[in-house]
Amino acid sequence: MATAAEPRPAALPLPGGRDGATVRLRPLLCARMIAPPGFVHRTEGRLAPLRALGVGVAEDGWPEFPVQAFLVEHPSAGMTLIDTGFHASVAVDARQGMGRLGGLVFKDLQMDARQAVPAQLRELGLDADDIGTVLLTHLHSDHASGIAQFPEATFMVSKQEWEAAAHGRQTEGYFRRQFDHAFDYRLLDFESAEADSYATFGRAFDVFGDGSVRMLFTPGHTAGHCSVLLRVKGREVLITSDAAYTQRTIEESALPYKMEDEHRFRRSLREIQRFLAGAPDTLVITGHDMPAWRRLDSVYE
Repeated sequence: MATAAEPRPAALPLPGGRDGATVRLRPLLCARMIAPPGFVHRTEGRLAPLRALGVGVAEDGWPEFPVQAFLVEHPSAGMTLIDTGFHASVAVDARQGMGRLGGLVFKDLQMDARQAVPAQLRELGLDADDIGTVLLTHLHSDHASGIAQFPEATFMVSKQEWEAAAHGRQTEGYFRRQFDHAFDYRLLDFESAEADSYATFGRAFDVFGDGSVRMLFTPGHTAGHCSVLLRVKGREVLITSDAAYTQRTIEESALPYKMEDEHRFRRSLREIQRFLAGAPDTLVITGHDMPAWRRLDSVYE
């Protein structure tokens, strides 16, 4: 299916890399909502599919989902954003976020206009046009519906994810109107010879060529899902995105209800678990774990 966007292959490393560089990381909370417990961590039994959709489960017991993005400041390459969170319009009309079908599973979506990423950037003395690069872990609406707010940025996404989204349906979490803009999209082909490996991760790209920001191929949640590994002073930060919804996903291999490919999800999760076993000082930030999110600092130097 043709798209208005005409993505091109990524040419890495991006300019601005510097030997030994570390980055500054700011986690940004863009919205919150609730989801059925069985959707976050699947259960067994005949009624498990219905329970995963919230049927017969009191909403007062549903866990909170943070919707997040991350501002990364590289000392010489400038400002990078990891995911975009929801578009600012979601603060006015929640249906702009997940659509009608998503609203059946994800409830009580709460977002203030000041939580949209451009508004948070202004609070920091920045503008949306200051973002040179946006790294997209995947193209589901809670991670990518804010793309239109950064028309001057270069968007990096896996080739596998772009192809899945371009042919995907709303029932799969893809809203074409949210990402199909004539912007500067650059595709990372993790099946190509240019892809490298890093530690326990079989396929990775070093974005700036200095080891400060790496895109890791962690498919399973979606066909082209990525996680991001950052180097801050004295430690690494692993942003799993939806390769692991929660800390429990990692600690207990508690799988979510919905995965595009369970075999690949399990393989990606094992890569994450083995990496953390060998680097226990790593700060890991999972995709939708509100208790863990509340423990994060506002900035990591």
